[in-house]
Amino acid sequence: MPADDLIPPLAQPGDAALTEDLALARLKHPDLPPEALEALSQNASLMKSRKVRLALVSHPRTPRHISLPMVRHLFTFDLMRVALNPVVPADLKLAADQVLINRLETLASGERLTLARRASGKVAGALLADIETRVMTTALENPRLSEAALIKALTRRDAPAAFVEAVSRHPKWSVRREVRVALLGNGGTPMARALEFARSLPSTVLREILNRSRLPSNLQSYLRKELNRHG
Repeated sequence: MPADDLIPPLAQPGDAALTEDLALARLKHPDLPPEALEALSQNASLMKSRKVRLALVSHPRTPRHISLPMVRHLFTFDLMRVALNPVVPADLKLAADQVLINRLETLASGERLTLARRASGKVAGALLADIETRVMTTALENPRLSEAALIKALTRRDAPAAFVEAVSRHPKWSVRREVRVALLGNGGTPMARALEFARSLPSTVLREILNRSRLPSNLQSYLRKELNRHG
């Protein structure tokens, strides 16, 4: 008899023989039917297990009416694991990320620092506005952070000055054209960097930026004079 057959079926939610280890062994099988997964979710004893809850949420065939509500009750770093798991459906990853983002203000500094380093690009993007500089700068280095998320953070009116300056001097991000465009639209960009970025862009692009920029008026005036000079 195959060893797998010795594991009690998940379709018996009240089965006392179904231990945490046996349930986790079953949950490693990607072809479990949704009915068996739903039965497991009704086993009150097993649902006390953090590992079982995480495995159940992460299983690709767990019904959404079970996994989505359960996401809200996962621990912080379990949420991160769900969002980064390649077999988890996209909508469930998005839900895990959103729960994480909603919790950020309540998390300790060390937890936010770990998330800035290891979490998804969406969470890293939210941490770009963190009040602690070390968390923000760590999020800038997150390999999953996208240019789109960075630009979204730069275009916020409440973008912290320390963040704007850090981006303007970042060796990876500050050389990108669209990031420079976003920096030129942000009033917190240091003048010397703004001048450098302005000179690297075509005059038509710069003129469009200045029409909606929040740069200081004296800097905008100087840049407009430069535009007129180069006609």
